[in-house]
Amino acid sequence: MGTFVVTGAASGIGKACAERLRAAGETVIGVDVRDGEVVADLSNPEGRRAAIAEVAALAGGRLDGAVMAAGIGPGADRERMIAEVNVLGVTELLDAWQAAFAAAGDARVVVFGSNSTTTTPMVPRRAVRRLVAGELDAAVKQIRRRRGVSGPVAYAASKIAVTHWCRARAVTDDWAGSGIRLNVLAPGPVLTPLLRSQLESSTGSQVRAFPLPSRRFGTAEQISDWVMTMLSPAADFLVGSVIVVDGGTDALIRPRDWPRPLPLQSVPRLLWAMYRAPREGRVAQY
Repeated sequence: MGTFVVTGAASGIGKACAERLRAAGETVIGVDVRDGEVVADLSNPEGRRAAIAEVAALAGGRLDGAVMAAGIGPGADRERMIAEVNVLGVTELLDAWQAAFAAAGDARVVVFGSNSTTTTPMVPRRAVRRLVAGELDAAVKQIRRRRGVSGPVAYAASKIAVTHWCRARAVTDDWAGSGIRLNVLAPGPVLTPLLRSQLESSTGSQVRAFPLPSRRFGTAEQISDWVMTMLSPAADFLVGSVIVVDGGTDALIRPRDWPRPLPLQSVPRLLWAMYRAPREGRVAQY
């Protein structure tokens, strides 16, 4: 049995994941603004530093995995908070815990993305790049120019940024090379307290109007099933992947956008990777 950290463990999908892990006999360090083994507010630097330090102390230098489920949904006038929690609340914590994952030798980390990354229009690419770089002030300023839709745009931008960060980290020697399997799970609408509050708010009609081929919302229990698979030995060959579980919305809106042929401008990067791989031991051993 191992030790896993779950952020957002007090409610919704995070709670369901924590319960599943505990039922499987794992030790869970839950992080949340309330009712967790570690109580910390990830929307500010002090809270993130506290979460990093307290989890590290409880884990004793070794973590067998993590589920980064804490997040802030779309909302007016909270673009900065969305960026703090959804981006830095993942990247700063995972970077700080990387050594503890590496100490386990076979750790698995699941980060929650969203299908909003591929279904939300008007997301400024420059803002995404700045979020990845940790330049939150500049990113939020650009996002707020999308007047009237800055909340959904901030949410989508934050999830695109954290997904890009994960894919870039996942394939490095510090992560994949250290036995850490880092992947992203991108759900669609899941009937959690967050979604229920949106359905009951002034934006409820917009949420209901969003196309959903399955004609039903997902549940926290269904998503936790996917998380458990991604934390299991079945995911040993899963590295830097983005798994979309959204009732078909992404496929409906973008049926031919993925997979797509490798663009010509990416060929030099491919050739460089092929050149480096044998010299750095990144080749299959048969």
